[in-house]
Amino acid sequence: MTETSLKFDEELHSLLVVMANEGVHNAAKGMSDMVGESLDVDSPQIKRVPIKEIPDLLGGPEAEAVGIYLRVEGKIGGQMMMVVPYLKALELVDLMMGSPVGTTQSLGPIERSALQEMGNLTGSFFLNAVAATTGLDARPSPPAVMVDMIGAIIDIILATSDNLSETVLMLQAKFLRNGREAEVDFWIIPDKNTIERMAKGE
Repeated sequence: MTETSLKFDEELHSLLVVMANEGVHNAAKGMSDMVGESLDVDSPQIKRVPIKEIPDLLGGPEAEAVGIYLRVEGKIGGQMMMVVPYLKALELVDLMMGSPVGTTQSLGPIERSALQEMGNLTGSFFLNAVAATTGLDARPSPPAVMVDMIGAIIDIILATSDNLSETVLMLQAKFLRNGREAEVDFWIIPDKNTIERMAKGE
């Protein structure tokens, strides 16, 4: 089956949208337990984007960002990445820790640990939603935090596998806590075998 025929059709896209909504909302519940206070999420905006177009959507390839990276293992394979512009990542740490805006000025071990835990929770809850919908086992690898330019982050993703779909499912969500919000992008990049399996309903 060629890459062209593996592109997301509307039925598969609709299935992924349902799983994405459930996964992100479940992740917000998990993070609420982590911070000890209600953390809500608005309905995420979900779209399919060619990998090569991502840098332009996020401010250009030289824009600095923070990526929380997880590999997806099991019967479903691929990669997940939570991506936030660097300054927004500092605000996200403040939001998670309940600190005033501007408290976090750099990403030290504690701040990176908080972002890793957020990435771990998000990935786990999202993949739980996938498994519940498809019956296919999936689990995330331990998360890794990367601070680099958008172009470099994408290069790392592309270098780790030659079996990835050329299309990314991009979720743009806002996490809300006490009237404050933080915007986060999630990239879900299934491998070609996973798309084929899900399209067949296996």
